[in-house]
Amino acid sequence: MKRSGNPGAEATNSSVAGPDCCGGLGNIDFRQADFCVMTRLLGYVDPLDPSFVAAVVTITFNPLYWNVVARWEHKTRKLSRAFGSPYLACYSLSVTILLLNFLRSHCFTQAMLSQPRMESLDTPAAYSLGLTLLGLGVVLVLSSFFALGFTGTFLGDYFGILKEARVTVFPFNILDNPMYWGSTANYLGWAIIPAPAGAVGSEARQPHGPAPDGAGGPHLHSGPPIRRALHR
Repeated sequence: MKRSGNPGAEATNSSVAGPDCCGGLGNIDFRQADFCVMTRLLGYVDPLDPSFVAAVVTITFNPLYWNVVARWEHKTRKLSRAFGSPYLACYSLSVTILLLNFLRSHCFTQAMLSQPRMESLDTPAAYSLGLTLLGLGVVLVLSSFFALGFTGTFLGDYFGILKEARVTVFPFNILDNPMYWGSTANYLGWAIIPAPAGAVGSEARQPHGPAPDGAGGPHLHSGPPIRRALHR
């Protein structure tokens, strides 16, 4: 959009804007708000669990890391000069990305094993849905990898390693970012499928409903934990 030729037009429009609806946020009485949805959510999620925090940190950090490093390399070419070859630099970055992805998967698994589980997910329908999502995710990720190649998958274009033409074969002919969608489907399916009984490292809580009103978080059963948490 083109900026208006009158420099004061935007300020004038803002100054004559009508008052906020209902008088603004100052007139809202938060004491009368219904927090039942948040209470139910906290019955299924323990945000203070160290495994949950670690999973959130790795999920957030990983894409930030490789995007920042790749853009920095694109502007400076320092990695290519340090390794003496853009291919070696790209391969080195790919190793760190793979290691971080393994760490992310481990943290995600531990978080799913330690979090409360919804009883509605312990059904054949939920299990079938999880398998379907996993299958779809694997197809999208692998087909994207084969279409892009190794350097194309691991940000080779930022290192000056370009393909001869734009990739338009499956799955890029049906989705703009099939690898991201595939990874999302993998983790979602992974979360839905329950862990087998006796899964190694599982310290899961028993499947239960949300915490009762007034309970400040998920209810922990006093008996031995049942290892039926979310697992791949």
